[in-house]
Amino acid sequence: MPPPGPVQESAPASRRSKITPERAQELYTAVLDLLRESGYDSLTMEGVASRTRCGKSTLYRQWGSKPELVVAALHGTRRTLFSDIDTGSLSDDLREAARTVDATSGQDTALMHALSHAALQNPDLLRALRSTLIEPAIAAIDAMVERAVRRGEIEAGNPAADYVSAQVLGIMRARPLLEGRHPDDAFLTRFIECAVLPALGLPAPPPAPEGNGTR
Repeated sequence: MPPPGPVQESAPASRRSKITPERAQELYTAVLDLLRESGYDSLTMEGVASRTRCGKSTLYRQWGSKPELVVAALHGTRRTLFSDIDTGSLSDDLREAARTVDATSGQDTALMHALSHAALQNPDLLRALRSTLIEPAIAAIDAMVERAVRRGEIEAGNPAADYVSAQVLGIMRARPLLEGRHPDDAFLTRFIECAVLPALGLPAPPPAPEGNGTR
C-alpha cells in the first residue's frame, strides 16, 4: 500500500494580504472619509468598493466584515493629535492645540461623532476608537500639563490639572451636539482662555468684544 500523500487542505487558508501598504492606506482613508460624511450606519462594503474601485470580494476576503475594516482603518491611519506641540508655555500649548483642531477641519471630532454610538455596541470598535484617537490626545494634553507643573506655571496640587484633557476633548465632542458645528480656532481659544486657564490659576484674558465670531 503506497504511503499516504500530503494532506490537502479543504478549508481556505487564513487571510493573506495581496494589498500593498500604499493601497491599504488608500482604502483606510476612504473608509474614514465615508464615515465622516455619512456615519457608521450608512457605511457599506459596497460603498467602500465603489469609492476605491476595489472589488467587494477583495474587501471581504481581506477584512471579513465592516467592523473589522473600520477597526483596521483606525489603526492603519493612527496619528497623535497635539503630539508635536511644545511651545514652552501651557497657555500657548493649548492655544496651539485649538489651532490644530481648526486646521484639521474637525476631522477627528467628526470621526468620533460618527463612531460613538456604534462603538458602544462593538467592543473591538470601541477599543480601536479609544486607542487611536482618544487616548493619544489625552496623553498629549496631559503631557502639556505635566510640563507646566515642572516649569512652575501651575501648582502640582491643583485639582483642575486632572481635568484639562476632559475639558478640551469634551468641548470638541459637545459643540457639534449642542450647536451643530465643529469648534473652530476662535471658539476653542476663548473656551480655553475663559474656562480652562482660570481653573488652573492662570490669568484670564479680557472679555471678548461682541461679534467676535466665537458663537
